[in-house]
Amino acid sequence: MKHTLAPVVLGLLGVVLGDAQTKTEPKPTIPHPPGATHGRYFKPASVTSHGVVTVAGRHLKYDAVASTVVVHPKGWDDAAPSGASKAKEGEGRENPSAEASMFSIAYFKQGADPARRPLTFLFNGGPGSSTVWLHMGAFGPRRVVTADDSHTPAAPYRVVNNDYSLLDASDLVFIDAPGTGFSRIAGKDKEKAFYGVDADAHAFAEFITAFLSQHGRWNSPKYLFGESYGTPRSAVLVNLLQTEYSLDFNGIIMLSQILNFDLSVDDPEDNPGIELPYELALPTYAATAWYHHHLPGPIAPAGLEGLLQEVEAFALNDYARALAQGASLPADQRQAVAEKLHAYTGLPVGYILKARLRIDGGEFEKNLQDDTETTTGRLDTRFSGPTMDPLSKRADYDPQEAAIGSAYVSAFNDYVRKTLRYGQDQTYRAASELWKTWNYQHQPPGTDMPLPQAANTMPDLASAMKYNPQLQVLLTGGYFDLATPFFEGLYEMRHLQIPAKLQANIRYRYYPSGHMVYAHQASLEALHRDVATFIRSTDNLGE
Repeated sequence: MKHTLAPVVLGLLGVVLGDAQTKTEPKPTIPHPPGATHGRYFKPASVTSHGVVTVAGRHLKYDAVASTVVVHPKGWDDAAPSGASKAKEGEGRENPSAEASMFSIAYFKQGADPARRPLTFLFNGGPGSSTVWLHMGAFGPRRVVTADDSHTPAAPYRVVNNDYSLLDASDLVFIDAPGTGFSRIAGKDKEKAFYGVDADAHAFAEFITAFLSQHGRWNSPKYLFGESYGTPRSAVLVNLLQTEYSLDFNGIIMLSQILNFDLSVDDPEDNPGIELPYELALPTYAATAWYHHHLPGPIAPAGLEGLLQEVEAFALNDYARALAQGASLPADQRQAVAEKLHAYTGLPVGYILKARLRIDGGEFEKNLQDDTETTTGRLDTRFSGPTMDPLSKRADYDPQEAAIGSAYVSAFNDYVRKTLRYGQDQTYRAASELWKTWNYQHQPPGTDMPLPQAANTMPDLASAMKYNPQLQVLLTGGYFDLATPFFEGLYEMRHLQIPAKLQANIRYRYYPSGHMVYAHQASLEALHRDVATFIRSTDNLGE
């Protein structure tokens, strides 16, 4: 998944979203049953409405297009005669029969020249998450108001003008991955066709190229914005689009990045000998303990950022050397490291020693505030909630997800049906547990087959940056994110296999928020400013 904030007044506008006129072309269709003519299960659908958003005091009129695009898995031959059973490519393989109907909501600024108007494709992650979070929390024209670091009261929820909509800098396309939101899949082996690292990227590539053709946007400046699993998707996708579709992008924005799944702090003990997850999560542990006033003494008078610099240095030096020694680490050094970890995390020295100096994310979330039977958040560690099971080893749930999920899902379902006039007869799947059966095997550029290892899309991003040395990257993240710790993303970027001069193409911005940076209003304002500046400085429009 992937909200907060003081109310924002919409203002006296001549047109408001709720009064938008609607043009429907055509009505959304119900999928045909398996065995439909020529293997077609879906038909494109589109509903257009109009609205106004106020950003920085400017009233921006826009067209909103809620629509579906039908895409097929790799190997599909759209030039094959109608009803043909064989594809020309390959050795007589049958044309894949699976299809996906991918749903998106696009916002186009009225009166703008498409060739001089940037276009940004946005998506959340999961895998299995819709893009309701970026849409209703970050950059759409309307934003749901949620509590800053506590549980948002139940409905009615407040949906307000989004002062931080990215429409001031770019047209926007919020895309739901196959099997999420209003996106659906059908046909033989449909899960295999769409639920995996490479299959998913191919579907998004097919969607984007179809969208560019449908809306005449091939010559617009183009950007990808991916959050969470949307970041490895972005790495694979931008390389695929540039190298196989001859479609260069101006830039990609990564929010809460994880490209190498070996670095995840979720259950790293299942991958013994790989110590980096513990080291890269330590700065987030320290930031969280600082936020909840659980540090045992005064450290780094320079404040949070000073503390983080100190912890980062310890993590990659003394802590890394201690973990690398394993069982051969002398007892006195083990004790000294445990005491240092206590100073940075607030966890008891005895607990740290019992954990062999290695505390994973779920253990930290459960134990930081265990004295009051309080569980710390995962997506955003500023949040806390009652512990489900005081005797559990790890956190049983995520207090931030529990705190804001209903607000986002309820607000979006109301908005998409009443304002955008789409989906009255359909169920919106805000999240599906696709990650449980997801095919994480990935074939990096230059390899002959998918590799039998944890997914790592760093080679894809490196390939994309070398293939297009003008490609710009903006990495953004929150200090209080334990799903994808900010220091992990920084580490990945510093270890990309690219020439040193291309490191200058990467920019970094971090905020005092969590995985969903925009859940904190001041961070949302800063995120908007940084992303808008990034787009305007890389759109090649010469303005």
